[in-house]
Formats: sequence, structure tokens, C-alpha cells
Amino acid sequence: MHDTLIFHMCRRDEWTAAQASGSYAGSSQDLADGFIHFSTGLQLEVSAAKHRRGQDGLVLLTVDSAKLGTALKWEASREGALFPHLYGELPADAVERVDDLPLGPDGRHVFPASLNIGHNDGDPLPEQPAGRNPLSE
Repeated sequence: MHDTLIFHMCRRDEWTAAQASGSYAGSSQDLADGFIHFSTGLQLEVSAAKHRRGQDGLVLLTVDSAKLGTALKWEASREGALFPHLYGELPADAVERVDDLPLGPDGRHVFPASLNIGHNDGDPLPEQPAGRNPLSE
């Protein structure tokens, strides 16, 4: 059982290069922001629609956050919700699976049904400061 699975969308060619080098430095937006943007399963559909809608040739990286150590920070972002941000490169061996993200007819990405994206799948969330629950913010 994983502590928490988190997700990142990137271009297929970026991931291919990361596999060859052993780590992923992030997209141009990630590099500009100084961290790699991730989402939880509950946040992913909205993040995809807001930041990647209509973009073809993407893959979804499913990452075991327990393998990222202290470089992974949970920080307030959209509407105060806590999002996982990785300050450093993503080791290729932290990626549990890679899925193509085809576009549906409405321009939204179609997520693999086996991931149960958008639903709380029972995986526990990381410990948060007292009184903070990313699912209720």
C-alpha cells in the first residue's frame, strides 16, 4: 500500500528524455516556478482542465510520494487547497506507472478508469499541520 499516490502530467517527449537521463526536471512552467507541480487524484481533473486542456501527446505519471522524501512539500494553492510540490528533480524510479492521456471530444483528457481519478480511493493523505485537511479545504 502506498502512503499517497500523486500525479503529474507532462509531454511524452519530456518523459522519454527523463527516462534516458534517470530523472525529470519538470516542464518549462515547473522550471519557472522552481518546483514540479503535482496533484492528488481528487485534484487532477480540475488541474488538467485548467492547465492542460486541449494539449495532446501528454502522459500521466503516477508517483509514490513516499519515495520523494523531504523535497516534497504540501503547499496552499488554488482556493487554499494543499498541493504537492517537488523541489528538485523527480527520480524516474519513483514513477509507479505511466499512462497516455488521450483527449476526449470536448478537449478534456480521458484518465485511465483503473486509477479512479476524482474519487477518494482510500489512500491516506500525508500528515498535515493540526486542523488542516487537504480534502476539506
